[in-house]
Amino acid sequence: MSPLSILHFQIKGEGFPILCLHGHPGNGQCMSVFTNSLSQNFKTIAPDLRGYGKSSTKTNFEITQHLIDLEILLEQLQISKYLILGWSLGGIIGMELALRNPEQVAGLILIATAARPRSNHPPITWQDNLYTGLAAIINYFLPGWQWNIDTFGKRSLFRYLIQRHTSATYQYLAKEAVPAYFKTSRVATRALNKSLRAGYNRLTELPQIQSPCLVLAGARDKHITPESSQETALQLKKATWECYPNTAHLFPWEIPHQVITNIKNWVELTTEVRHLLEN
Repeated sequence: MSPLSILHFQIKGEGFPILCLHGHPGNGQCMSVFTNSLSQNFKTIAPDLRGYGKSSTKTNFEITQHLIDLEILLEQLQISKYLILGWSLGGIIGMELALRNPEQVAGLILIATAARPRSNHPPITWQDNLYTGLAAIINYFLPGWQWNIDTFGKRSLFRYLIQRHTSATYQYLAKEAVPAYFKTSRVATRALNKSLRAGYNRLTELPQIQSPCLVLAGARDKHITPESSQETALQLKKATWECYPNTAHLFPWEIPHQVITNIKNWVELTTEVRHLLEN
């Protein structure tokens, strides 16, 4: 008998499955910017990865455990062929799944991620932390309040995560980012940091991925630079690359309509993916 999955997950819609993988910190709910729309045409599966959201654990684990957890979940859901949409850490896990299960992964949609992730984030000051705390607390209770955005938000660490300080973007920060942050465990953070300190780099393996890929980046992303995302796209054999100006790491919350439109167009115009959907 196969082991039971520990992962909490949300399923929306019907049709060809898309496995939607969140970043760090995050949870499945953070993927609603994708699942709310894509579930009109697909079955979207958005799990909370181990140590995130409702998939709680206090036991230390290696980052490769995420792959095992997802394989168990997909087996239990009887899903043998699927697309992956991965944001940040979720994109890294998505590439790893494609390397492990090439016959199952029909395509990759990689959001603000890289196979050799590099950052150019400036040093964080105590003022950054102060303004971020104030902006987050006020925005949690008064989402999208322009005074808070102008007074604290634009001076906080949010300025490195987003470039378009709109009320709609701050609504996402209040409803999804802040709750996810508080439900991200120390063991999950420890697993990720351990992998990054080891110098994570899968560029040389990427040509093994034969499925079509869509790689999207924000031009002013400080957390995973657009250059490292483009480097990843260049190593993938069947990649479409796009970089959005005046956006950062959380660009799906800055320009959601444009991102979803581009994803749907890619699915429609990519022959291999469209063939799967039609059969």
